[in-house]
Amino acid sequence: MTTPETTDARWTRAACTPSTADRTAALIAAMFATGADGVHEDGATLVTHLAPTADVARFLAALRAADPASGIALSPLEPIDWSTKWRDRITAHRLGALTVTPPWLAAGHEPATTIVIEPAMAFGTGEHPTTRGVVRLLQAIPLAGASVADLGAGSAVLAIAAARLGAARVFAIEHDADSIGNAELNVTTNGVADRVAVLEGDAQLLLPLVAPVQVILANIISSVLLELLPLMGASLAPYGVMILSGILREEREMMVSALEAAGWRIDAEDAEEQWWSVRVRR
Repeated sequence: MTTPETTDARWTRAACTPSTADRTAALIAAMFATGADGVHEDGATLVTHLAPTADVARFLAALRAADPASGIALSPLEPIDWSTKWRDRITAHRLGALTVTPPWLAAGHEPATTIVIEPAMAFGTGEHPTTRGVVRLLQAIPLAGASVADLGAGSAVLAIAAARLGAARVFAIEHDADSIGNAELNVTTNGVADRVAVLEGDAQLLLPLVAPVQVILANIISSVLLELLPLMGASLAPYGVMILSGILREEREMMVSALEAAGWRIDAEDAEEQWWSVRVRR
């Protein structure tokens, strides 16, 4: 006798190879009719996963009826704890002198050059190319004693990076209320709360209040960057630097034209996958 605690809750992998190619459609139809939610074609072999509640005997009977000579193989799948399995998709990223990592991979990294980010709904775990592009471009700027504004701060990963690189004061500005708690947690976890202030609100309103700053970081979509460009220019100290990201490669020419028309020159670029990041000066 089994109880809910002892029932085998494993899924079953079912692989079926048609005897002839013209039986493929009939086998796929039989799979869907008897418990398959999806079918993957691995070469000639049809593969699906059956839920623990599936009637495997009925499933097999349907396949035999559709193609008596087909080859069928069943194998149990190991149970997966999906509450933790998602962690496998998040890795530590070495970006120049800095490393961005989730907490469970932080051991063994030098604390002074490591940024520990707790994955949450806030954007910025190091998994996106735009985050990595800004971190790479940031490291060529002398930040000792500088003030920095991070617009659209999300998880505050870029604000923390600026503090790690020597900035004296960093303003992490984020309008999404759901991101604020995660940003504050990350700032505290990384021991930079004395230098990084998380500010909730619209950058249009808050940036002038903290200006002038020597560096502006903005990892936001290009349309918003263009809208903020005059304000960012007015909020930057003389000889200041901006790093902009969230820009698609296909938008590069448009952004370069807009920046040059506004009196900016490109200091350095970074491209990864379909994303483009840029460091500019007056």
